[in-house]
Amino acid sequence: MKKIKFAVLLVFLFTSFYNYSQQGPGGRPKVKVTGKVLEKVSKQPLEYATISITAPNDTKVIAGGITNPKGEFEVAVAPGTYDIKVEFISFKSTEIKQKSIKEDTNLGIVNLSEDAAQLNEVVVRAEKSTVEIKLDKKVYNVGQDMIVKGGSVSDVLDNVPSVSVDTEGNVSLRGSDNIRILIDGRPSQAINVAEALRQLPADAIDKVEVITNPSARYDAEGGSGIINIILKKGKNQGFNGTFIASAGIPETYGLSANVNYKTEKLNYFTTAGYNHRTNEGGGLTNTSYFNNNGSPKGYLDEDRDTKRVRDGFNGRAGVEWTLTPSTFWTNAINYQKNTGEDTDLINYNNFDAAHNFTGSTYRLNNADTGSENVEFTSNLIKNFNDKGHKLTADFSISRNTDDSNSTITASPNFNTTLNDQVQKQVLLQADYVLPLGKGGQFEAGYKGSFGDLNNEYFVTENGGAKDPNLSNTLEYKENINALYTQYGFKVNKFSYLFGLRWEDTNIQVNLLETNDFNTKKYNNLFPSAFISYEISDQSNFTASYSKRLTRPRGRFMNPAVNYSSNVNIFQGNPDLDPSLTDKYDIGYIKRWEKVTFNTSAYFEDTKDVFSFVRTPNGQFVNGIPVILSRPINLGKEQKFGFEFTINYTPFKWWKVNTNFNLYNVQTTGENTYIDFNNNEVVQNLDNKANTWFARINSKLTLPYKIDWQLNGTYNAEQKTAQGKSLDQFAMNTAFSKDILKDKATIAFNISDIFNSRIMRSYTYLKNDTTGESQQSYGEMQFRKRQFNLSFTYRFNKPKGERDKNAQPRNDGGGDGGGDFPG
Repeated sequence: MKKIKFAVLLVFLFTSFYNYSQQGPGGRPKVKVTGKVLEKVSKQPLEYATISITAPNDTKVIAGGITNPKGEFEVAVAPGTYDIKVEFISFKSTEIKQKSIKEDTNLGIVNLSEDAAQLNEVVVRAEKSTVEIKLDKKVYNVGQDMIVKGGSVSDVLDNVPSVSVDTEGNVSLRGSDNIRILIDGRPSQAINVAEALRQLPADAIDKVEVITNPSARYDAEGGSGIINIILKKGKNQGFNGTFIASAGIPETYGLSANVNYKTEKLNYFTTAGYNHRTNEGGGLTNTSYFNNNGSPKGYLDEDRDTKRVRDGFNGRAGVEWTLTPSTFWTNAINYQKNTGEDTDLINYNNFDAAHNFTGSTYRLNNADTGSENVEFTSNLIKNFNDKGHKLTADFSISRNTDDSNSTITASPNFNTTLNDQVQKQVLLQADYVLPLGKGGQFEAGYKGSFGDLNNEYFVTENGGAKDPNLSNTLEYKENINALYTQYGFKVNKFSYLFGLRWEDTNIQVNLLETNDFNTKKYNNLFPSAFISYEISDQSNFTASYSKRLTRPRGRFMNPAVNYSSNVNIFQGNPDLDPSLTDKYDIGYIKRWEKVTFNTSAYFEDTKDVFSFVRTPNGQFVNGIPVILSRPINLGKEQKFGFEFTINYTPFKWWKVNTNFNLYNVQTTGENTYIDFNNNEVVQNLDNKANTWFARINSKLTLPYKIDWQLNGTYNAEQKTAQGKSLDQFAMNTAFSKDILKDKATIAFNISDIFNSRIMRSYTYLKNDTTGESQQSYGEMQFRKRQFNLSFTYRFNKPKGERDKNAQPRNDGGGDGGGDFPG
């Protein structure tokens, strides 16, 4: 009964608030003023144009709003006579004087022209908000972030709301690494995505989109969502660009350039950069071994020092050709080459049951690494009218190589390893968008992705023949064909988007050395549904559902053994099946003059979830059992969470944004294996865990126009099926100052001020058959505290350049389509 009363009360309050929001001053009903803002030459919509409504001959704004991705706006005012002003940075404003508004009024299309005088000046302009909150995604504008100057894409992502990057460079969203990473709307084709992101310079990025619940137009891949990295493309007419030089401690330096030349018909854009990066890290693993009666059996302490040195070149060149005022063709070539050296020294100290020292050994791994990625992309857009009716076609072809050769020295033996990978990928895609009626939109499309990976891996002992137990050649072929359709429409204040995607997957996983051939064929339907209710001009409520899929890739399926430690090793599992996730999300967004608040509650139900298990493989090194870690399809995982993001601008010189995420994960499943005594062992891996993480970012303008940015991140402790991960805290800071009449900027940043970003964990393992057990405590720090100084020089380019007409047609193609209706 109490629940019923509470629900009735909520409905009453909501109805009252809704009715109040529809009233003007003195209780007069409001009327709507609508319209659409376009760039005059290209007829492309201008997002974030501002509309201000004032009383005649008065500067006080009575009502206002901003345009959506389609350039549309809707403002509610009481009936009367007003002056209406439409503005966009670097464009000439348009004013409508003494406009009589007695009923709902459509102003039609408002065309804005570029202000040539402003474009030729180099002045400090109003910046976009560092974090833009939209109903279906968050957009992070990296250009305003000093902390990542001279850094990499990994540094950028680690400052994005809801996103985290661990010390190994692995990216997670809302605490899950079950995600899809896109670059300009296309899947990253690099074999080692984490390493590729660390080598791509931060200054090559325009913005990052975080899509937590994608619609049917996107790939079904990525159970927890999609991260789309948008690369820079020139916006301004003429010749302009940016140069950045940086240096840091530990030894790190780089030089990059972003140059653009734009005419009426052609837009040439290029980015090139070289960087030398040194990451010093280390860790430890202390393991205690126990007999079946719980008494100590022995101890092993591992102490690890690592050093990774990378030299990388990244280049991108392309041209956007305006074939006709409504047809645009963009072609680009991306090239990335990296070389590096890895040094990994592990010292082993052995102790008996009384913890008396019994001896020590060491293991030194010296590795040479290299990768080369080449990709050609082509994107054609045909706009049939200025209302969103368009056809988009995409094509890309890529070839990626990744090599690693190492010598592992450990008295009295030494091993050599070779890991050579070659991947080829072809992508074809077409998307069609057709507006229907007022507020309606139909979409349909096709995507084909065809990939081929060959991975040769072998281990030798003392320079001899291959070890057949550790060597193999993996041939992985993946062909995916997909069709989708969706329809969106708006009824009063409600917007709807319903979609359905079909994907057919054909995968071959072949181990050539052992003649083990596997074929996996499956097809699935992926429905999606989104509902939005516009409570007022400043607040919206959304609810959404989608079905997602995660295919095992990379090191998850690669049977190559990570052999840097001879007692704790990792091996992929080529027999993994995909996992399916049902995602539910409800969200609310509210904007005030100085604050934007966005919150959501989400639920994810995943079947055949991937999980890592640790089991003894039956081998011993100096009496120590070798533990194998590998992924399996565990069973089921349910995740419920709540998060919110706040953007607060208390003053023009101070901006604050914060993100908080709390979630519960419940995993159900077990692992069965045969141990070295030929006994069947069943591991119960049921697990319940609560955890949370928070991030806060502050940007402050100090005296003498010095900008100061400070951010902190905290990840709480989390229980796992075989142990727990301990909490982690890190803080970064940066200072910047514009010089040379604002044509240049000097920035100094410190990453991980307190040198506290260390992964710490406990792991418990027990053999239920013998009763013997072990407990391990581990620490791993991928890189230590870093200092970086950068110098940025701009020519013919304003510091706060805003996105205008160069790329709103389709942010890089790929999984593009229409926008959420309304």
